[in-house]
Amino acid sequence: MSDIPYASAVRSIQYVVQCTKPDITYTLSVTGRFQACVGEAHWSIVKTILKCGELILKGYSNASFQLNDDDAKSQSGFVFKLNGGVVSWKSSEQATTAYSTIEAEYIDPSEAAKEVVWMKTTSKS
Repeated sequence: MSDIPYASAVRSIQYVVQCTKPDITYTLSVTGRFQACVGEAHWSIVKTILKCGELILKGYSNASFQLNDDDAKSQSGFVFKLNGGVVSWKSSEQATTAYSTIEAEYIDPSEAAKEVVWMKTTSKS
């Protein structure tokens, strides 16, 4: 059992628990107690937790057309939730002046898409 990455797997689960899955905190605390003396049953439980950890990312974005009367800029915003927990959000004035509501609504998802690309890139490393 010494060649099994038990401690690494438990640390990975701990990160997920802190960010998005507080419902498995107790299970994680039990698995963490056996890092010095890992048995087949403990490793089986950790593998089950890892299999059940399907991550669901949902994103929402919206824009308001020319909210700022001073410079005619529109406001954009987005939020991303991973398993119900907010992991990324932004609300800002659009850099480009939109000349219609539809243009403002197209600029907004492009900013959100950049965030998705960044999240996907950083999650692979």
